[in-house]
Amino acid sequence: MRWGREKAPIMTTPETPFEIGKAQVFWRTPENREQRTENRVAIFATGSLVYNALLAARELEKENIPVVVANVHTIKPLDEEKIVSLARETGAVVTVEEHQIHGGLGGAIAELLAREAPTPMEFVGMHDKFGQSGTAQELIEHYGMGAKDVVTAVKAAAARRA
Repeated sequence: MRWGREKAPIMTTPETPFEIGKAQVFWRTPENREQRTENRVAIFATGSLVYNALLAARELEKENIPVVVANVHTIKPLDEEKIVSLARETGAVVTVEEHQIHGGLGGAIAELLAREAPTPMEFVGMHDKFGQSGTAQELIEHYGMGAKDVVTAVKAAAARRA
């Protein structure tokens, strides 16, 4: 992945083509001897909140908490192979979406992992609340979907690992 002039990620490039049903890994914290890989967490994000997941990954890297961020741009079909593989690799999962967590990306991944690879999970998204009015950024912060909320969820998921 490359970063554009505005420091925003350029997600679809010749190296990262869009493929229906294929999640893309956009971030993998480089491993080094000081990092404890047992703290690694997989973040599965979709839509505009992929950006917040990437911002959170940058912050977590500063705290030596390694993460993998995958863009799950299609929920049906879901890239079951990649999701299960990353869940097994990391042992903890966070889903990030600007949608109700029930019936969306979080629910779909929870159902998959319950069947294939039970994994501690945290969900960043709408938690069964009525909507409010405001700017997009105000609403993201109001409903706990900002980068700081992703960081908090990653730390909670890592702490729940068996």
